[in-house]
Amino acid sequence: MAVDSIGSPASATQTSQQTTVNQEDLFKILLTQLSYQDPLKPMDNAEFIAQLAQFTSLEQTRQTNDNISSLLKMQASDQSIGLLGKTVEIATATSSEVGEVTTITFDQGSPMLTVKTSDNRFLNAVSLSQVQIVR
Repeated sequence: MAVDSIGSPASATQTSQQTTVNQEDLFKILLTQLSYQDPLKPMDNAEFIAQLAQFTSLEQTRQTNDNISSLLKMQASDQSIGLLGKTVEIATATSSEVGEVTTITFDQGSPMLTVKTSDNRFLNAVSLSQVQIVR
């Protein structure tokens, strides 16, 4: 999951899809490999242990990525809470607007700000990446 930070370009969006292989899929591959191996040339024990070590390393990397994603979500939440009551300048599709952050909502774990402009309009669903200046 991508987490926006304050000051990121508003046009930077991530649309890449990731195809993930989990530990269960890897074990299915290993079992298939063992099932179809040549009985006259079985898999070497050292090779088998090396593959298991790779699976373990891959799982640890996946868990680390999950933990980093959680930390990024918490950091984005902390940043957005710190903006409550502050005057910010945000980039919109056509220009920039200045207003006070009045509320924070969360859309799929990502904080979205509501900004009240000087002419009493409310700009809803403002992402942290749209914030250019905090005053």
